Amino acid sequence: MIRLLLCVLTFVTYYSCGEPNTEKPKPVMEKEQEITTELPRYDLQFLMGKFDPSDHPDFVNIDAKYADRGDRYMHREAYISFIKMYDAAQREGIQLQIKSAARNFDYQKGIWERKWSGQTKISDGTNIRTLPTSVKKAMKILEYSSMPGTSRHHWGTDIDLNSFNNEWFENGEGLKLYNWMLSNAQLYGYGQPYTAKGEARPVGYNEEKWHWSYLPVSKNLTQLAEDQFDNHMIKGFDGAETATDLDVKSNYILGINQKCKN
Repeated sequence: MIRLLLCVLTFVTYYSCGEPNTEKPKPVMEKEQEITTELPRYDLQFLMGKFDPSDHPDFVNIDAKYADRGDRYMHREAYISFIKMYDAAQREGIQLQIKSAARNFDYQKGIWERKWSGQTKISDGTNIRTLPTSVKKAMKILEYSSMPGTSRHHWGTDIDLNSFNNEWFENGEGLKLYNWMLSNAQLYGYGQPYTAKGEARPVGYNEEKWHWSYLPVSKNLTQLAEDQFDNHMIKGFDGAETATDLDVKSNYILGINQKCKN
């Protein structure tokens, strides 16, 4: 009888606790390795615009309501904040319109090479073909246009508003818009990277009152450029050989309004 009771107890204990798990647990390091080896979303390829904004998961098509045409793209986060800024400006009688947004490497290459060849005229009327050296040609174009691979427009964080003429922002509707942006843009994360040159910003592109950057994302990318980018990476277009002589990284990529950098 005692032997029978022991057998019954053994049987009940075995099945009440469940059958033993014969499957070996996966090592913890497998999961950790999956995480640590994942590529960062914003690497040097992204920084240099080596992608198609229409296919990138962080980019969205800009509604034609906010732009001069319907085929423009922005970084999603920058776009959401822009819409809020647009609505606030409109309530005060100010109409913001995006004239340029994301431009990848190939797009920027087209802009640059048309100016390099003289097909597109320089804004001040300079005949690019008459300049004596490649460095002089590059410096003239760099007054307002970035070399491919170095433009903030690659990131989808930067937009050009309403006009490409600084004088437009100095009177009437343009002045009202510019003053509103100076007072309110920071509330939506935006700042002006290319302010007037002077002691605070002695190098870089000329002033662009139309150019505004979404800083919560662009500051991180500026830091990435400072940490990992090198002038020797600038290549693949006419005139690229001048980048090192001109130290494009220090004088142009990082030659911005300090409030947009730190």
